Amino acid sequence: MADIEGLVEARDVTPSATQGAGGFYIKGSDHLDWGMKNRLARIIKPDTGRTVMLAVDHGYFQGPTSGLEIMERTLEPLIPYADCLMLTRGILRTSVPPGCQAPIVLRVSGGNSVLSELSNETWNVSSQDCIRLNVSGMALSIYVGAEHEHQTLVAFSDLIDAGHDAGIPILAVTAVGRDMVRDARYLSLASRMAAEMGANIVKTYYCENFERVTSTCPVPIVMAGGKKLPEIEALTMAYNAVTQGAVGVDMGRNIFQSDCPIGMINAVRAVVHYNEKPESAIKIYEDEKKKTSAA
Repeated sequence: MADIEGLVEARDVTPSATQGAGGFYIKGSDHLDWGMKNRLARIIKPDTGRTVMLAVDHGYFQGPTSGLEIMERTLEPLIPYADCLMLTRGILRTSVPPGCQAPIVLRVSGGNSVLSELSNETWNVSSQDCIRLNVSGMALSIYVGAEHEHQTLVAFSDLIDAGHDAGIPILAVTAVGRDMVRDARYLSLASRMAAEMGANIVKTYYCENFERVTSTCPVPIVMAGGKKLPEIEALTMAYNAVTQGAVGVDMGRNIFQSDCPIGMINAVRAVVHYNEKPESAIKIYEDEKKKTSAA
């Protein structure tokens, strides 16, 4: 039993206007339980309210794509600069050191390959395995307007329930049917649908009138990096996305397929976290490239 000698009764019991933890800084998340908020705060950094996620989950349907042939070689130098890693459970178990401090958003959908209809996938990793792997988020693709739209949306609904049961936030990866252009009309549709179904974060593509996508989505938007672009174009796209309402990027090929991945991820960080203009951020990439070439 605790020693109660010298116990002094509480004296200042006046209610405070700032009592408690206060409002949560992540859009649409103030109502969530502490565990969900804590995991979201690992992904979206409290000091800036932004995130640079490193997407290396491409192999789940593409196999050993360029830049991801030997995963540990790609990941080892980049992990220290990534706010979060998005990958599959196989790569997490085989290629990420257990001492890694970067939070994990785990890809939990699959069931198709690049050789087949891409929308034909579903939820394929249990929430219990995600708990075992200590992940901070679970990511599933929804295909709005595609052949298997209903299948992916039902799987997403089931995942939302499982995520709340486990206290793990859900990231919706939005895609639209092949016949639909990636414009604000369809991307705002897919993003809003994901949020209405319960997503905590939505990953979608950049497009013209991107403010329509971010402003009509009640949870944070992260921009998908998409195909490999020249470095200055990728930095410009990231800059435009965050200045138009995104909380960050989930970038893969534009980092790991760059001829200087460390320089590129640091340039992206400068844009996302510190609002560095692309013309200035590109110098970070170029300086690192020169240093690497001289070594």
